[in-house]
Amino acid sequence: MSRREIREQIFKILFQTEFYGNQEWEEHLQLSLKGLGELREKDSDYITAKVRDIYQHLSEIDELINSRADRWKTGRMAKAELAIIRLAVYEMKYEEEIPVSVAINEAVELAKIYGTDQGAGFVNGILAKLA
Repeated sequence: MSRREIREQIFKILFQTEFYGNQEWEEHLQLSLKGLGELREKDSDYITAKVRDIYQHLSEIDELINSRADRWKTGRMAKAELAIIRLAVYEMKYEEEIPVSVAINEAVELAKIYGTDQGAGFVNGILAKLA
């Protein structure tokens, strides 16, 4: 799986867990991985570790987002855009090997596919304030 495909799968897991609550995200993670079919162990381990780490830092990530999102706190954001922003903020703040510009660009590309009509601009605007 390419980095982009892995990022997309992580986004989908984050998005889907928004509908199940924080208590069930670990179970949903495992179900999502099974739904992907045959994954290389390396890819599965990477996705699992990254989703777990995002959830460990979720309160910090949301605090960062809320500190920069004028009139659009995480509770008001569309679920797809929120999952995309959370993933990008995690990459920007906790993954040194991913350049900030790459995290932002990949987030905008995901928002073009999965977000609302104005989603890409919204995601770009929030992330630009955090860069």
